Amino acid sequence: MTGRIVGSRFALLSAALLVVCFGMSCEQQQSKSGEKGMGISDVDKTTERLREHVKHLTVTIGERSVGVPENLEKTASYIESFYQDLEIDCHRDSYTYNNFSVASIVAAIDLGMNPTKHYLLGAHYDSVWGTVGADDNASAIAVQLETARELIFLFRGKDLGMGVKFVSFPLEEPPAFGTRYMASKIYAKEAKKKNEQIDGMLCLEMVGFTCHQKGCQDYPFPLLFMGYPDEGNFIGIVGNLRSMGLTKSLYRAFQKNRDLPVVKLTVPFGGWLLPSVRLSDHAPFWDQGYKAVMITDSAFYRNPHYHQPSDTMDKLNYKFMAQLVKSLVMFFTQVSGKQ
Repeated sequence: MTGRIVGSRFALLSAALLVVCFGMSCEQQQSKSGEKGMGISDVDKTTERLREHVKHLTVTIGERSVGVPENLEKTASYIESFYQDLEIDCHRDSYTYNNFSVASIVAAIDLGMNPTKHYLLGAHYDSVWGTVGADDNASAIAVQLETARELIFLFRGKDLGMGVKFVSFPLEEPPAFGTRYMASKIYAKEAKKKNEQIDGMLCLEMVGFTCHQKGCQDYPFPLLFMGYPDEGNFIGIVGNLRSMGLTKSLYRAFQKNRDLPVVKLTVPFGGWLLPSVRLSDHAPFWDQGYKAVMITDSAFYRNPHYHQPSDTMDKLNYKFMAQLVKSLVMFFTQVSGKQ
């Protein structure tokens, strides 16, 4: 996730408009019994695999910024090899940034002969300059990879009538953020041009940090006064008005996982009145008219190590991340109608 946005002189007016006119939703998880046949194969193994992914990305490889292009290539190769080992079709969408090549890694799983629903699970794999980016955003890449593994393990050979693409983006952080070199911006623009069917884009953005002291969870104004939890033990789902149906569908599926609290937020006007909700790879999909959500631990509103050298793997909650994998599998099972 890119840097903080400084509030404009219209912040108070914008906040009032959000609250009075659009009633941004604030809903917390209501515990429900998990449904038979849903979830992941082995939570403990998934937890350990997530830890190993983050270790490789942040320790073995290290900083993954534009300042270390060879590490961006090592990361792309790591992700690519993961899918190849699982016999999942994947390819590179390469382009040139400054004087070197970068690539989005695109893997696709068709769960059925003629899928009628198509989803995209995306995450960026670069880190900000001078950091190894454990939460931002190795945590998301790890969850993305293990979600793919679980879908293949549980549903390969079964007809769910659904296709899922896993897209790992190379450039999200500054200085590429918001420019024509931002990988998700390139992908979303090309998808629109090709009329690619994307029934929902799910963006994983910083999904591994938790805090459990009262008051450790912060929010932008006016959410501070809207009853959201004051402990950072939940996962958040953020969508725009066009994506309200997708947001609700995800929320309903995530509620079935009693081990992962979830809250949701719907914002009007593509999030422009609350700019901090646009700081990741879902925003270019909003701008192209696609339904998209950001799934997040709330980034700098919770994690004090955001964009700091201290954003290291020892700060993450891998059991929390494993439960997110479980919730994502629940969602894909739900939307397939094969529960």
